[in-house]
Amino acid sequence: MPFVAVPFYQKRHKHYDQSYRNIQTRYLMNEYAAKKRAAIQSSTQKSFTQKLSSQKTSRPISVGGTICRLCAKRLTTSSEEEEEDNKNRYRSLVAAYGETKRQRFLRELDQLEENVHLARSVAQEKIDKYAIQQMMEDKMAWETHSHEERMHRAPEILVRLRSHTVWKDMAVKLCFTVQGFPTPVVQWYKDGSLICQAAEPGKYRIESYYGVHTLEINRANFDDTAVYSAVATNGYGQVSTNAAVIVKRFRDEDPLRSVRLPIGLPLPSVIPYTHFDVQFLEKFGVTFRTEGETLTLKCTLLVSPDLKRVQPRAEWYRDNVLVKESKWTKMFFGEGQASLSFSHLNKDDEGLYTLRIISRGGVSEHSAFLFVRDADPLVTGAPGAPMDLQCHDANRDYVIVTWKPPNTTTESPVIGYFVDRCEVGTNNWVQCNDAPVKICQYPVTGLFEGRSYIFRVRAVNSAGISRPSRVTEPVAALDPLDLKRLQAVHLEGDKEIVMYEDDLEGDAQIPGPPTNVHASEISRTYVVLSWDPPAPRGKESLVYFIEKSIVGSGSWQRVNAQMAVRSPRYAVFDLAQGKSYEFRVLAANKHGLSDPSEITAPIQVQDTIVAPSAPGRVLASRNTKTSVVVQWEKPKHEEDLIGYYVDCCVAGTNNWEPCNHKPIDYNRFVVHGLTTGEQYIFRVKAVNAVGMSENSQESDIIKVQAALTAPSHPYGITLLNCDGHSMTLGWKVPKFSGGAAILGYYIDKREAHHKNWHEVNSSPVEERIFTVEGLTEGALYEFRIAATNLAGIGQPSDPSELFKCEAWTMPEPGPAYDLTFCEVRDTSLVMLWKAPVYSGSSPISGYFVDYKEEDSGEWLTVNEAPTANRYLKVSDLHQGKTYVFRVRAVNASGVGKPSDTSEPVLVEAKPGTKEISAGVDEKGNIYLSLDCQEVTDASHFTWCKSYEEITDTGKFNIETAGDHSKLYFKNPDKMDLGTYSVSVSDTDGVSSSFVLDEKELENLMALSNEIKNPTIPLKSELAYELFDKGRVRFWLQAEHLSPDASYRFIINDREVSDGEKHKIKCDKSTGIIEMVMDRFTSENEGTYTVQIHDGKAKNQSSLVLIGDAFKAILEEAEFQRKEFLRKQGPHFAEYLHWDVTEDCDVRLICKVANTKKETVFKWLKDDALHEPGTTPNLEKAVCELLIPKLSKKDQGEYKATLKDERGQDASILEITGKVYDDMILALSRVCGESASPLKVVCTPDGIKLQCFMKYFTEDMKSNWYLKDAKIPSGEHMRIGGSREMAWLQICEPTEKDKGKYTFEIFDGKNNHQRTLDLSGRAFDEAFSEFQQLKAAAVAEKNRGKVIGGLPDVVTIMEGKTLNLTCTVFGNPDPEVVWLRNDKDVALSDHFVVKVEQGKYVSLTIKGVTSEDSGTYSINVKNKYGGEKIEVTVSVYKHGEEIPEISLPQQAKPKLIPASASAIAELK
Repeated sequence: MPFVAVPFYQKRHKHYDQSYRNIQTRYLMNEYAAKKRAAIQSSTQKSFTQKLSSQKTSRPISVGGTICRLCAKRLTTSSEEEEEDNKNRYRSLVAAYGETKRQRFLRELDQLEENVHLARSVAQEKIDKYAIQQMMEDKMAWETHSHEERMHRAPEILVRLRSHTVWKDMAVKLCFTVQGFPTPVVQWYKDGSLICQAAEPGKYRIESYYGVHTLEINRANFDDTAVYSAVATNGYGQVSTNAAVIVKRFRDEDPLRSVRLPIGLPLPSVIPYTHFDVQFLEKFGVTFRTEGETLTLKCTLLVSPDLKRVQPRAEWYRDNVLVKESKWTKMFFGEGQASLSFSHLNKDDEGLYTLRIISRGGVSEHSAFLFVRDADPLVTGAPGAPMDLQCHDANRDYVIVTWKPPNTTTESPVIGYFVDRCEVGTNNWVQCNDAPVKICQYPVTGLFEGRSYIFRVRAVNSAGISRPSRVTEPVAALDPLDLKRLQAVHLEGDKEIVMYEDDLEGDAQIPGPPTNVHASEISRTYVVLSWDPPAPRGKESLVYFIEKSIVGSGSWQRVNAQMAVRSPRYAVFDLAQGKSYEFRVLAANKHGLSDPSEITAPIQVQDTIVAPSAPGRVLASRNTKTSVVVQWEKPKHEEDLIGYYVDCCVAGTNNWEPCNHKPIDYNRFVVHGLTTGEQYIFRVKAVNAVGMSENSQESDIIKVQAALTAPSHPYGITLLNCDGHSMTLGWKVPKFSGGAAILGYYIDKREAHHKNWHEVNSSPVEERIFTVEGLTEGALYEFRIAATNLAGIGQPSDPSELFKCEAWTMPEPGPAYDLTFCEVRDTSLVMLWKAPVYSGSSPISGYFVDYKEEDSGEWLTVNEAPTANRYLKVSDLHQGKTYVFRVRAVNASGVGKPSDTSEPVLVEAKPGTKEISAGVDEKGNIYLSLDCQEVTDASHFTWCKSYEEITDTGKFNIETAGDHSKLYFKNPDKMDLGTYSVSVSDTDGVSSSFVLDEKELENLMALSNEIKNPTIPLKSELAYELFDKGRVRFWLQAEHLSPDASYRFIINDREVSDGEKHKIKCDKSTGIIEMVMDRFTSENEGTYTVQIHDGKAKNQSSLVLIGDAFKAILEEAEFQRKEFLRKQGPHFAEYLHWDVTEDCDVRLICKVANTKKETVFKWLKDDALHEPGTTPNLEKAVCELLIPKLSKKDQGEYKATLKDERGQDASILEITGKVYDDMILALSRVCGESASPLKVVCTPDGIKLQCFMKYFTEDMKSNWYLKDAKIPSGEHMRIGGSREMAWLQICEPTEKDKGKYTFEIFDGKNNHQRTLDLSGRAFDEAFSEFQQLKAAAVAEKNRGKVIGGLPDVVTIMEGKTLNLTCTVFGNPDPEVVWLRNDKDVALSDHFVVKVEQGKYVSLTIKGVTSEDSGTYSINVKNKYGGEKIEVTVSVYKHGEEIPEISLPQQAKPKLIPASASAIAELK
């Protein structure tokens, strides 16, 4: 379908965002809000002023001066009354003010509502007016632009620049006049550099008045001497003019002598009219990328001459279409390089990119293909994104979007597409079609006139929706017919007036009917109608209404009843397939509706285009080592063809991969990125808007390798013999055969000083040695040689040196020739040559080989004695060095003429060098093998023994297939020992050798014998295993057994068969052969053998069960039988075992099985019944016994028993010895992890270090360390512990006890340590506290105290004798004082105090009376202190009732502090 090209106004239209339609509205609202804020501020300030004035009025007036008391009293009374009146008046004023404020607020609110309503009305009127104004301005802009299009012209210089010579510090002004439309833009240059006013403020002043442009240079100096240029540019061309400015000194000097006049360089123009030589130094190659990545294609150039201001033009092309800068692509040319950068790759960017450097000297170009793969889909299996979106036929409310379909080689076919639109300036994408559209074009309707849109497309298949395509360029919804209605009216002279045709039509009211109504596009889902506007049209704007009718129905239905159409195109949807429709169009303006247009011819919805047919024959041909050229015949039906997709797959697979991701529009394509040496198949499918064709027929299989070319030239032409009338020549094979075998050589000759060459042989010579006959003796000749292959004759070699035709008569041999090299490695190589043609007077006996570094002048001989072989391995070379070689033949007469110097050889192994490997194939044949990935069709594997080509087909067989070659030994023996080598022609010197020695041959022959005489491989030899009930199973497993395999069991040389005693079976699918014996007794001792036969293969395996080995099996079988019987009743599934809980308790655990309610479970310790805290629950099958805080008292034998009528079982655990030690270690682990940091506690005896933990016992392996030295327990350091603590007592600490202390518990694996640094301040504080406690202890020990207790209360009757006796102690002896009611007791016959033996003290009261009642106390005190004990004595009279008293208690002493001197003494 032909689409209307995008008109010029679409390309230059400014695509604003949505906010431009709201600028006027926002301005009006902001103005209204500002006015309102000002009114509110004014009202607030006014009310505040009124309030202040009222407050001033209500204030009392103070009276100055002295007044009398009466007057003051009157004044006070009157002031109080006046104040009260003022208060009442103020209350009234406040109430009135509040009412006034409320009323004013209501009035302001009404006014505000009225203002808002008015502002809305005014804003709406201004918005409407602004919209109309904008529409008119746009319309006038289009009209103006149309008029400008008629007026445009390229710039033309009317007055050119004039050169000036000025004195230093003067001002100079350069002027020129230019005209053109649009107005040209002028730029000024100084010696090719753009002049920038901001760089030197005040230096330059640039002005422009009505086409006259000036450049003024202020205070000129010598640096301003230059060529000044002015360049005027508009959209239609560019012109320039230049002039020289010379600044001279203020003297009578010739300005041309004082200052060198600069030469004016030509200004850059559209085409550089200068000859440039362009050489590409670095080129971009074939590139593979993925969508979304960034990329830069770059070439490094050498342009000569290198002119600063004049450069050639660089242009980039994609598929021969000029690439322009956009937001996706950026270009750079300069500084010796040209680059094209992609910020975000899409498949649209795929294609053949060409860089063209254009100058007067011609065009230099370089091309390479860029492949862009699909990005990973958002949904697995979804198709790739469509590409190349284009917009056509843009109108006021309508645009057609087209695109190209993606390649779906690896995905399911595309079933349709979704088209999305987005208004410029927003990010709101709207889906245009509800159902996927089937073809690659879609009419998007419902656009808003004047707005700009961008579009994108997404493909859909059965797996999901693709990623969106690259968006289109913005498109404005504008009517292109508006500009067609402009016409020019010519006036006198060159003047003309541009106006609309509507202005000449008069005042037409109702428009006429549209004309030329037709279907411009027909598809299965819609019809696009087009028509011409009515004529006369009228000045008013037009809208259109479309009506449809089914042919023959006679009724018309309006299609766009809800929305009028403003464009003369419309897409009609929802048409029934198989029915024919007629259409007509009506035009309308504000005056009325026109008559209907003429009815269209019947139209039926259908696809006007169909999917293309498959392309024809596909041919693939060789191109390079990684590419193939694919050509195909075009399809028979190629209408509306978009292009082709090419697929490939590796031969033998069905994994097709796309070769291109964007359709190509030509029937030849170079597929890159292939694997060298791999074989491929290709197919092609055609693409149009409907979809893709069927796949073409597959191409023939092609191997990826370089294309055939003519061979390169031979080299190394050498004279080998001459008899005076003929010369024998030799030469070397060309380095490159051109991909095919060399068929022969052509030789030309010419005499010295002759220009013409003469052909020596008319047919090619196959050998590389040839005798040229018919020569003139004594003449000088030179020769050249050309090689030929299937591709043709190659270039001839360089002419040889001049050879003189004279007979050789010297006794020494002639030169060896055809020096070749193979097996070049890092420090060695192998050199080969051919024997001289001229042997001299005696046979050749050997050869010397000489070598030197390429730039060295001294030859070194490799071999001290001549070698009889025509090959030699040269070793001890330097890696990376380049050497040259020569060979000298030797006979009885001496050393002959040296050969020509060989070509330089770099001693370095090539990456990926492969060596010969030896092996044995599946038939047992011994072979040597070499793989070479660099082979071509012309390559040939040459196998040699001792570097002589193998031709003996009786002993060897050579098989070559592709890049593999094997040398087979038919009957290998010791005669085959030696060095074998292979070389591959038409490669970069691929060769290798292998030394077959006696040991290697023995290994290969042993492996060959094993293959030719096979044995059945066994996965496992004959073995046994024990089952329950004491059964024994003998078994083995073979790698593989066929259904015809046979076997037999032999015990002590006697075959046994399957029966009740020996149950034998074989599973041939798994290769397992087994025999099960239910009862294994002492009679079964001996040798067990299994023999297997399977075709030619056989094997056997034996197992010897004699002596101790048999006894062990027998015992185990008996044990298993007893275990089976045990498990018939209640039994232990798991015997007694133990673990340690986190609470440091030992838990004994066992599991029981086959129990029932009657089963009795008991715990016993040392055969005594042990009652646990909880009764075991046999239903849980687990029984536990908790031993809290294990210690030595818990050692002993623990037993668990089960018993019922079916039997009994027991489990015993001996907690002694190692078991007990292991439990302690386990406890040590838990306790060690819970250990607290070391704590310092001071005592009267010293300093004590404590470590608290969950549990501690001395059985644990714990140690204390001081400065990493173990501390033994002794008098000074005492080690001990309690149930939850371990401690270290430092008795009488000294300075030596300072240091780091460590407490360690070992749990059998790990040490748990806690450390404390007891030094410095920590030790000083602890030591001080210890001294204080020690002093307090000494004082407590030696102070005076009462040992024998006194009662606290004594009740006695009058007349009795009271005796209070106690024992005292103290060191020194204490002082004893008796007190009565805190007064000393006066000694008399009534109060008697006795002290006996210095410690027994008594107070006797004789004849107690009631006056003796009171509190008696004894004070016992020495210098360390003492104590006081009080006794209450109660006396009652005879005959009185004995008072009720509680039982006497031990009297509590009251301490008496020590004296100050004693305290000082202790310190």
